[in-house]
Order: sequence, then structure tokens, then C-alpha cells
Amino acid sequence: MFEVEPVGKKRPQGRPAAVDKTFREFDPHQVLLLPPSLDEWLPEDHLARFVAELVDEVLDLGPVLADYTEKRGYPPYDPRLMVRLLIYGYTTGIRSSRAIERRCVDDVAFRFLAADQAADFRSIARFRRRHLEALAGLFTQSLHLAQKLDMVKMGRVALDGTKLEASASKHKAMSYGRLTDKEERVEAEIAELEAKARALLAEAEATDTAEDQAFGADGKDVDLPAELDRREKRLAKLQAARAQIEAEAADKARAHAEDKERRRQERARTADEQAVTDAGEKAAAKARPKPKAQSNFTDPDSRIMKNSDGAYIQAYNAQAVVDDKHQVITAADVTTNPSDALNYTTMLDQCAHNTGAHPRQALVDAGYCSQANLEAAKKRQLSCGTGTFMATGRLKREEQVPPAPRGRIPKDATLKERMARKLRTKPGKAAYSRRKAIVEPVFGQIMTCQNGRRLLLRGENGARGEWRLLAACHNLRKIFRHAGTAGLTAQTG
Repeated sequence: MFEVEPVGKKRPQGRPAAVDKTFREFDPHQVLLLPPSLDEWLPEDHLARFVAELVDEVLDLGPVLADYTEKRGYPPYDPRLMVRLLIYGYTTGIRSSRAIERRCVDDVAFRFLAADQAADFRSIARFRRRHLEALAGLFTQSLHLAQKLDMVKMGRVALDGTKLEASASKHKAMSYGRLTDKEERVEAEIAELEAKARALLAEAEATDTAEDQAFGADGKDVDLPAELDRREKRLAKLQAARAQIEAEAADKARAHAEDKERRRQERARTADEQAVTDAGEKAAAKARPKPKAQSNFTDPDSRIMKNSDGAYIQAYNAQAVVDDKHQVITAADVTTNPSDALNYTTMLDQCAHNTGAHPRQALVDAGYCSQANLEAAKKRQLSCGTGTFMATGRLKREEQVPPAPRGRIPKDATLKERMARKLRTKPGKAAYSRRKAIVEPVFGQIMTCQNGRRLLLRGENGARGEWRLLAACHNLRKIFRHAGTAGLTAQTG
């Protein structure tokens, strides 16, 4: 019907080239005659290929698969796909389920791992929460894999802790003193609202019409106004937070009293476990929380802690033991206590359990120095052969460590004085100087490369599982740099 000019190749718009230049073929609307191969999307030495081979051939996904016991229902995503996405995401710093969903469309590596399937963020989040314990178990699998590759020597390890921001604002926390005052005010407001509700009910009973206007056509005389319902829910939260603070104060007092009684019995060379229990219960009954003790409504397990910058944040205390040879994490845990001193024995025991061997040397900073830990270090030296180098106090930047005094150690020297003298010897200074170079770069890599400064999951169990997943991905990154993608299955058997 209409005359049209034959369609030819469109020339670039704008100013023409200075010469009659021939460019390479470029047609954005070109239709592929053959389906593309996913294997051609990435170079051979890409991290995503390593993750794919790791999940498909090396890792044991039995704990994940064992959780599927119901045959009915819509088929879920393949667990291999989900584990691939989570490992690669946590290794590269893409941890949000929504961010992973976007990357499955925009990022070639994620599309390669997902076999061009775009898993929705709700499925990713539910999978992570449902299988968190199994995903945290990948940490021990990564450690054993590193051992097979001879990346863990257990000659010298360093223990340290770092504060991870909780998925909660510190402004959502309330102190015990303020909780008590707020609870009293809310109780008074509830009493006032209940009086108003009773007045409304008395008036509503006069006629059905008035009752329908007050409560609705299908309402009952036991219905409460929405405002009263909100206040009662608020009161329940306040009471739960107060009970939690009181329980923690009681547990702390009980533990302190029991430890004190055991020490008294050791000095008297007696043993009466019932007396220890009675002392703990008596102290717990008398315990009263400090007015500044706090509880957070968003994440009650998290605590206000002081980080390395001197700022107070809502956080968890993440612990790690790192091997000297390749900076592989051998033990990882999370606690709700800001102090590191309570974790010396438990972390080194976990390290020995995970690796099957005790380290020859353990380097710890002054945050772990306490009389109990100095005694535990002495016992560990005798029983396991682990020599502990524990800083006894923080030094100022311009302060120099004096040389070790000559001569024999005085018989009346305390454990702290003996440890300080040990650190002033040439072997002690040489060993302890390695502490920062072993463990602190690991925290820096997790915070920057893996975006692990802030936790996404709430609750102590959620924080522990996510921290161990971060530690597993750190170890896998080290394995990738050491072994590469070629021959991983052959190297690990």
C-alpha cells in the first residue's frame, strides 16, 4: 500500500567518522540461532566455578536434604542451587536475600550458579533460616577441606574477638530502671482505659442499637477497644523484657556465688556440691538488676557493647581462632557477653575438637587476661602442651616493653608476673608479635570483602549460625586462592 525504502543497516547517529571506517558487527537485536551455553559465560579460573564444583562434588549436603521429609507440596528449589547462591553471596559480600535475587538477573556469575533461574528473595530467606544449622556446619567442612590441602598447621594460633552489629537499633533498648517506670505508667493507662471500657459497656447494654454502634453488629460485650489492646500488648513486652533482665542478673549472681564457694572448698580441701548449689540459689534469690541493665525489644539477645572505635553499639561478641599458616579459621562462636575473658578455654577447646589436635602456641591479647585464664593456661600447658602467650596489660603507643630481668624467677611471683616476664623474653616477643598479623587481617577481610560488619539474622542462634557461615566462606576463599578451580576434587579425594 505504501512505498517504503528497503531496510538497511543503521548507521551510528551523530557526527560521522573522519574517515570511511569499518567497524565490527554490532546488532543488539540479533537472535541467537543456537541456545547459549552457561559454561561459556565465565573464565575458567572464576570463583563461581570453584563454588559450583565445591557444592556439586565436595561438600556434604546430607543435613540439608535430610530436612525434606514431606513428599507433597509444590517442588522447592534444588538445595544445590540455594547453597551455591548463599556461599557465593557470603563470599563476595552479597548477603541480602533481595540483593541475591537481583544479582540472579543482573550478574553473570549468579546466573551461572543458578543455571539461569531467578530464585525469589522469600525462598532464599526461608531456606537460610530453615537450614541455618546445616549451613553453619559448612564451617567444619571448610576446615576439614583446608586440612586435606595441608593449609592448617596448628603450630601457632591466635584467638581474638570482634563486635558485630546486631540487626537492631540501640535506640530500641530500654534500661531496667526505665522499664519499671514505664511499666507502672502503662499499667495506670490500662486501668484508666478499662474504666472507660466498663462505662462504655454499661451504656451499650441499655439498647441493642447503642451496643451495635459501640462494638459492631457482631461484637460481644467482652470486646476491648483497640487502644486498650495495644497497651496490653505493650505491657506484655515490657514485662517480658524486665523478666529477662532479672533472670540474667540471677544467673550471673548464681554463677559468681557457686564459683566463690568452689574456690573456698578448694582452699579448705573439701568437696560439698550441695553447698555450692545452696550458695548459688541464695545469691540468685537476693540478686537485683542494675538500673542501667538494658534489654532490646527488636533483638533481646543482643547487648550494648563498645567497639574498637570506642562507640557503643547494639552487638554480639564474635570469637575466632585463626591458624598461622594460611589464616584459616579453626574455631568460631558468638557470645552475648562483651568481655573476651570468658571465651579463652571454650574457644581453644573448640579449636582442638574441630581439628583433632592442640596447637603448640596460642596467642591472646590482654582482653583475655584474668586469674582464671592464667590458671587455665598453666593447666593447658601441662595437659595439652599448648604454650599460651597472653598479654597482661595494654601498652600505650609510645611505651616500650622492658627486657626480661636476668636470673631465676622469684618463687613468690604470681601467674600474671610470670606471664609478663615470659612475654619480655626474646622468644616471647617474637611469638606475640605475630598475633596481629594472624587474626586481625581475617576480621578485616570479613568486614570488607564479605560485608560482614552487620548481622542480618536476629537472636543468639541466628547470630552464631551467620557468623559461622561467614567463617566458612572466609576459609573457602582461602582454599580457592590456594588450590584454584582446577583439580579441586582430585586434590581432596
